[in-house]
Amino acid sequence: MWSKIISYIPSWSTLFQAGLALVIPLGIYYINTSIYSFVGSKGAKSKHSSDRPLSDEHNEGHADQQHEPSSKITGNYDSDFKSIREAIGENSDVHFREFVVKKYHARSVLIFIEGMQDEKLMSKQVLEVLMYEGQQDPQEQQESISNSFIKDNLMPLTQISEVADMEDLQESILLGHTALLIDGMKGALLVGSPNGAIRSVNEPTSEALLRGPRIGFTEVLSENTSMLRRQGLNKSLEMKKFQVGSRIKKDLVVAYIKDIVNPDLLEEVTRRISKIDMDFLAESGYVEQLIEDNYLSPFQQAHNTERPDRVINALLEGRIAILLDGTPFALIVPVTFSMLLQSPEDYYERWIPGTLLRLLRFSGAFIALMGPALYISFISFHPGLIPTKLVISIIETRQGVPFPSVIEVMILEISIEILREAGIRLPKPIGPAMGIVGGLVIGDAAVNAGIVSPFLVIVVAVTAISSFSIPTYSAGITLRLLRFVGMLFAAILGMLGTILFFLLICIHLTKLKSFGVPYVTPFSPMRLSDWKDMYIRAPISMMKRRPLMMKTQQTKRRP
Repeated sequence: MWSKIISYIPSWSTLFQAGLALVIPLGIYYINTSIYSFVGSKGAKSKHSSDRPLSDEHNEGHADQQHEPSSKITGNYDSDFKSIREAIGENSDVHFREFVVKKYHARSVLIFIEGMQDEKLMSKQVLEVLMYEGQQDPQEQQESISNSFIKDNLMPLTQISEVADMEDLQESILLGHTALLIDGMKGALLVGSPNGAIRSVNEPTSEALLRGPRIGFTEVLSENTSMLRRQGLNKSLEMKKFQVGSRIKKDLVVAYIKDIVNPDLLEEVTRRISKIDMDFLAESGYVEQLIEDNYLSPFQQAHNTERPDRVINALLEGRIAILLDGTPFALIVPVTFSMLLQSPEDYYERWIPGTLLRLLRFSGAFIALMGPALYISFISFHPGLIPTKLVISIIETRQGVPFPSVIEVMILEISIEILREAGIRLPKPIGPAMGIVGGLVIGDAAVNAGIVSPFLVIVVAVTAISSFSIPTYSAGITLRLLRFVGMLFAAILGMLGTILFFLLICIHLTKLKSFGVPYVTPFSPMRLSDWKDMYIRAPISMMKRRPLMMKTQQTKRRP
């Protein structure tokens, strides 16, 4: 009797695996909770300890500013010219072009940064007008020179503004504006706008399509906003401008459609952007990391794109776009996981091919994430789940391989990732050739040397190709990173660890939010009306409503 009871008790290895299956998720949960509590308490302490000194210093700074007189532009050419030269300092790229205004016989200077203005425009609309045009009228010459008269009567420019303070003038010049100082004129004029050399509009390199518009954003913010305007006439499209960066300032635009966007979402986005406090934002990736909900999550919570058509379609769904000067990548918020696997080409093709392509991408994403982990689970722990003939074939190919399956997979996966990174960083003419040739040579050499099995080469190749099917490059990086974690789970617990790994990702995704929108909606929480644009792409005639998850002001696309 006792022997029969003992026979039903699992072996110590099974009990050990069950214990690990219980301990690992609990450990991850407590580690995650500890990190959040530690970061939150540290931030609260630093804020509490710094509030009083900062406020005192701020008040002292204001007191000093109240006592110090502001350096106004007086209209005395010699003193103003000397002051601005001292303020500019040793900046060798700042040029001073002195001349005489014919109408008033007044000395003048045009101050600009080399390469930051349209020289032909300045020569024709400023220098030629002031130096050669205008009649000499003794009565007008005796009067004081007026900013408004010069701006309204002598300067044929669309963009011109006045500056009265020397500090503001210095800042404007260093930001690329062209300044005009005239003897006797109290204040200075900023003529034109910064206009450096820019690249032409090209097809987006990170989101290539076979069918669709061939234009992508550039590094000039005004050009990008005009591309959105050129998508079609829409009087409700609004763009709110911010200045970000405490030391080096850059323009940032928040674009939305006023009568569609959720006001609460717009308020939350503007609140987070207004709280950005950083010396310099070189790229929209900085903005993405500073405004996201959960910076500890490996999944991106803002979608980056180079395509104006993708941005305008997102705005029509009630989302918000963030454009930063100096980068061709715009951000779309909020984002869901299904968005990362969708391509604009899904909507340009008919719904049946579009649905097929989308299902292929979802399948490719699953293979890219779980392929190596499933291989390790089957080969090392559960070979009985594989058909007999296939098992025999795999065993024959693994004869002579000196490493266990997890080490074998790690060697090949790391090699593929290094080749992929090298192909991106190398010059374009040799980068793709290096990746293809390197992969073939290394794979064939590893098989011939007996380091890896031929079947594993097939698995890794299919996994790598599947990761290329993901339209968003950042989402592909996330799945490639998590792939290694899944391999470790599979190496420790087999199929149980693989399933546990997948469940942990699902749990994390269900808890993750992007600006208040659940990351895996409409799958969870369940919204069946939004499923027509998730796994499948329903006919356009059936998509009459905007996504319910966005809580837009107008739910119907065709009211």
